[in-house]
Amino acid sequence: MAKTEKYKMTLSLNVLNHLGINLYSNVSAVLSEVVANSWDADAAHVDITIDKKTITITDDGQGMNLADVNAKFLTVGYRRRDQPSERVTPKFNRAVMGRKGIGKLSLFSVAECVRVYSIKSGNKNAFKMEVAEIKKKIEKGEATYNPPALQDFPSDLKRGTRIVLTELKKHVLQTRAALRKRLARRFSVLGSSHNFEIRVDGHPVTIADRDYFHKIQFLWTYGSDTKDVLKLCDKLENRDKRDGTVLQGEYAITGWIGAVKESGQLKDEFDNLNKILIMVRGKVAQEDILDEFNEGGMYTKYLIGEIHADFLDRDDEEDIATSSRQRIKEDEARYRLLSKFLYKELKHIQNNWTNLRNKEGEKKALEIAAVKEWFESLRGQTRKRASSLFGKINQLTIDSEEDRKRLFKHSIIAFESLRYRENLEALDSISPENLTAFTEVFASLDDIEATLYYQIVTERIGVIEALQKFVELNELEKVVQKHVFNHLWLLDTSWERASGTAYMEQQVQKEFKNIDAGLTKEELKGRLDIKYRSTSGKHVIIELKRADRRLDTAELYKQAAKYNAALKKLLRNLDRSNEPIEIICVVGQPLKDWDEPNGKEESAETLAAKNTRVVLYEELLENAYKSYQDFLVKKKEAGRVLNLIKSIDAADFT
Repeated sequence: MAKTEKYKMTLSLNVLNHLGINLYSNVSAVLSEVVANSWDADAAHVDITIDKKTITITDDGQGMNLADVNAKFLTVGYRRRDQPSERVTPKFNRAVMGRKGIGKLSLFSVAECVRVYSIKSGNKNAFKMEVAEIKKKIEKGEATYNPPALQDFPSDLKRGTRIVLTELKKHVLQTRAALRKRLARRFSVLGSSHNFEIRVDGHPVTIADRDYFHKIQFLWTYGSDTKDVLKLCDKLENRDKRDGTVLQGEYAITGWIGAVKESGQLKDEFDNLNKILIMVRGKVAQEDILDEFNEGGMYTKYLIGEIHADFLDRDDEEDIATSSRQRIKEDEARYRLLSKFLYKELKHIQNNWTNLRNKEGEKKALEIAAVKEWFESLRGQTRKRASSLFGKINQLTIDSEEDRKRLFKHSIIAFESLRYRENLEALDSISPENLTAFTEVFASLDDIEATLYYQIVTERIGVIEALQKFVELNELEKVVQKHVFNHLWLLDTSWERASGTAYMEQQVQKEFKNIDAGLTKEELKGRLDIKYRSTSGKHVIIELKRADRRLDTAELYKQAAKYNAALKKLLRNLDRSNEPIEIICVVGQPLKDWDEPNGKEESAETLAAKNTRVVLYEELLENAYKSYQDFLVKKKEAGRVLNLIKSIDAADFT
């Protein structure tokens, strides 16, 4: 083994500090730079092994002798492509990926210690580089760093280069599954057709490991080299072949842009896939170009793509990659041409996607026999609008099929309401003798009303069932407090919406303050909340009692009398003294005197004198559920629209 001084890192250490130690934070991006070097070294195989403390990358490329190590590997800024003979590899005729010799510095982003072993024509070289030692050199103001030689050359390395990363920095290790996916997503030159194989712990990485082709519904392709992609798109419904010419035949792209069925499919545990990669020479040059267009259309949320634009890295033109090698300089002419071209393509895709989703939405809706029958009953513009609406629903970013069903149902009800409004307007032209026409119009209106109420009841039962899961009194107290004041139908099915003026609210609250002054500390302690509401022509005071307080009728009567008197006083001042009042006390536990014989009946009679009734938290939900469930059970004669809505409820849209 040669002496340590033969290895010399010839670069400004300040440049190394800027470009290397802080270059990347993503281990996949770092390993991609090593893999790119293996590609440039004419390797056929790259093996990556991972354990808790070490990452090892081994290739079977041409390796390095001492001159290569010093002149190429340890010289940052080595301009390989300045030598025409080095622009293409000798064995596989590959266009090399490397350009400025910077990528290797990314190793320092994830490891404190880097060991390099390489063999070429029997000439073995081994050395290590340590971040701590490099930083010391930088602090001393020294310009060069001489990595120490290693004596322990691995016996199994017969050809190529091995890089061992140790003393890994925090949070850099990934699961093997994550690493396989990310490497597969960063390289397109994988497989036998490219004579290049990456293996992670012995298992080959293939483009199938990208794990997104099976999600693609629509595909727009550029160029003819998309056969492997098409094979993996097993859910593909439509393909559109596009011309990839960017500038009068001089520049051209290949690749594809796809749209998935559901936008949520573009989020996996490792990455956000909602992006269009720019690939150059088989490797990611820019993580995403889609986000640069600032497109507000919903269609963009469904897109994923891979565009190959090798003209961005021509040997005879300026290097337009940023220093991090992860983006292209946006102000360069070639990049602007690509950006302009892709923007036009996105507008084409937007129109195409909208039409395809509209057709799919109509098809999906018409798979329900009752909806199909309803749709075919429409005529002219109404039918076109219904088709368009089905399509728009299908375009929405909806992860829940229940929400999609709800939109279909409300759409149909809206269309039916519109049709019957037109029928009502036509009543003037119906002859008084034509009793059948009158009957049909009003029967249709009854049908719509029943359907709307069915929808309301179904959704309210859903709310009640959600509240019923809170069985502990302290939990129930919280949810009842949150919902009951704004959902008076929980107390009485005839109370639809709370209403009232700001003036009334303000005046009643003033009276409540006077009432508060008359309550004892114990009485105030038992109260959870009190509100005034007006509904169905009635003034309602609702007081929630704490769930753990056990009260008696006499105590509630005394308080109710104060509320009743205060509100009557206010109404007299407004000349509205004849308007009805109801006071409801919602309690967590039965009243004390209910334990006595006929106690509950006598309590109810006593409180009725002050227009007051008592409801238990649990009874509140049970009674509301029974009232609304009875409607669904008793509604045996469902009309046409109601049957249609029920058909949608029963449909499987998955």
